Amino acid sequence: MCVSNDEGPRVAEHAECSILHIDMDAFFVSVELLDHPHLRGVPVVVGSPSGRSVVLSASYEARRFGVRSAMPMAVAMRQCPTAVILPPHHGRYSEVSGQVMQIFRSVTPEVEQLSVDEAFLDVSGSIRRLGGPRAIGEQVRAEIRSSLGITASVGAATTKFVAKIASTRAKPDGLLLIPGDQTVAYLHTLPVSALWGVGAKTQEVLARIGIRTVEDVAHTPLSTLKRLLGASGEHVHHLAWGRDPRRVVVSRPEKSIGAEETFSHDIDDSDVLRRELLRLAHRTATRLRASGYRAGGVSLKLRYADFSTLTRSKRLDEPVDSANALYSAATALLAALGERPMAVRLIGLRAESLETGGDGSTQLTIDRRDDNWRIAERALDDVNRKFGDAGVVPAGLLSPRSGGRQTGGWGDSPAGNRRTAPGPDGVNRPGVSSAPGAPPAQRRDDGRNPRR
Repeated sequence: MCVSNDEGPRVAEHAECSILHIDMDAFFVSVELLDHPHLRGVPVVVGSPSGRSVVLSASYEARRFGVRSAMPMAVAMRQCPTAVILPPHHGRYSEVSGQVMQIFRSVTPEVEQLSVDEAFLDVSGSIRRLGGPRAIGEQVRAEIRSSLGITASVGAATTKFVAKIASTRAKPDGLLLIPGDQTVAYLHTLPVSALWGVGAKTQEVLARIGIRTVEDVAHTPLSTLKRLLGASGEHVHHLAWGRDPRRVVVSRPEKSIGAEETFSHDIDDSDVLRRELLRLAHRTATRLRASGYRAGGVSLKLRYADFSTLTRSKRLDEPVDSANALYSAATALLAALGERPMAVRLIGLRAESLETGGDGSTQLTIDRRDDNWRIAERALDDVNRKFGDAGVVPAGLLSPRSGGRQTGGWGDSPAGNRRTAPGPDGVNRPGVSSAPGAPPAQRRDDGRNPRR
């Protein structure tokens, strides 16, 4: 927890830079390295090595080879064949993310969480207690490092836009403060791609008339920008002069939590789809319980081979946080679709209409009320938190071996199909696997702001 600073008036230097943007460095990899410290200093990639999968996070050692988040895993492996691939553990990331946000809220209640690993903070109300923005930023970085064993980069500025730029340029493990009276001069040294909303297409449009830097944008007549970019022309012009009136908005509760699966080739087997829904239901229910939520509704998402997407949802009779209830609702939605027009490329399940959960004190009995399932699943949470995500799984997700035996794991595929990494105990940890009969697939768990 950050403590008060009694250094006196001088600690309020650059008090106008009260907007902080704090971003964890290679967050997924950093969390994995807490459990795999022997991999520090080597190229590490979080993701699955399967066909359509992408890089979820890459260590800075891997980035030196050009590996980046969202890059196809096949491309990443060609660029850095020595990289160790670790499967994602989204429950663990959510747990550490909660601890990070607690540290932020020990500084100020004005926290706008953008994703699991970044947030804006308005520290204007904390300056007298903790010191100036730079001092506060350094305290937060030190607390994260000492308490959690990971690093963060901090940008401090007068606006959210500039604070975000500053944190990006402070990476990794740094702090950059851009004083208010130096904001415009600093921005005008940057390429036009630094402006929010200026992607590759917009850059091409601007480059046709010689606009390549933020300074070029600033000195281009507003009428010209509007003609080139439409309504966003005015937005880009304001940013080029450092104008961003948006304030930090305290994060609202998540409206939905879910997970989805993209197969490496299209699936038309209903049994495979139902089994994948069971897996997604357990992943989603685990996140619901970890976040203290129950779902009042469930939605099903299908993306067909031609990339057309269909969603269906239903309201539940009562709020739930058990995989059994989510799965029952999702499979009912799937059955209600009837005959599908073509094979499925992606399937997803989402828990909606979230509300805070109860205490789960119902006694476990042999009838299958949802509270009984959730108590059993909470026990599974405890076991898997101690022994890893593949410690105990529902029987429906076990894969048969030859001779009728079954192997643990969430639909294990042959070890030769995946790269594994040994843990601190020397035991190989299996990578992400897919449903039996289905090809390896790329999972994504997301909350309010899917990312990476």
